[in-house]
Amino acid sequence: MKKRITTIAVLAASAVLATTGVASAASGAPEVRQDKNIVQVASGAPQFSTLVSLIKKAGLVKTLSGKGPFTVLAPTNAAFNKVPKDTLNAIAADKNLLTKVLTYHVIAGEVPAAEVVKLNGKKVKTVEGSKVTITVRDGKVYVNKTAKVTATDIEASNGVIHAINNVLVPQSVLTALSH
Repeated sequence: MKKRITTIAVLAASAVLATTGVASAASGAPEVRQDKNIVQVASGAPQFSTLVSLIKKAGLVKTLSGKGPFTVLAPTNAAFNKVPKDTLNAIAADKNLLTKVLTYHVIAGEVPAAEVVKLNGKKVKTVEGSKVTITVRDGKVYVNKTAKVTATDIEASNGVIHAINNVLVPQSVLTALSH
């Protein structure tokens, strides 16, 4: 089962890297992009354009381009499209709320997929300060039970990106939005 999860993770990462123009011309195999930081790697991937624009709006480019290492649970554009427009606009209009939401998707340190699957049932602290819960069900990894990891181990010089299919919102932001 573990080998199956690893194989799926490698195939998913290869697919994402290939779509971002990171495939090696000589071998056709994915090439590790150690020369680009997290923001640069995400900027080169069309499925992360909403995330990148929000990182810029929140003023987090310098931080996420820094030394790290970081693990970013990166919502895709499709994930952001699931958020009601009014909610997304309210979060984007408030730099403090936006920063909380974005840093809730970041874990200090590099946690590759092989380590993530070992975190089943564990809570992991985010840069925002709250914790997310990692769950492994039927060979798939979920964050807070709702966000499925759809691509793993997208490497950068200062960490790793794992794509997720839902936006994570910390309780503090939900509380602020309800008032």
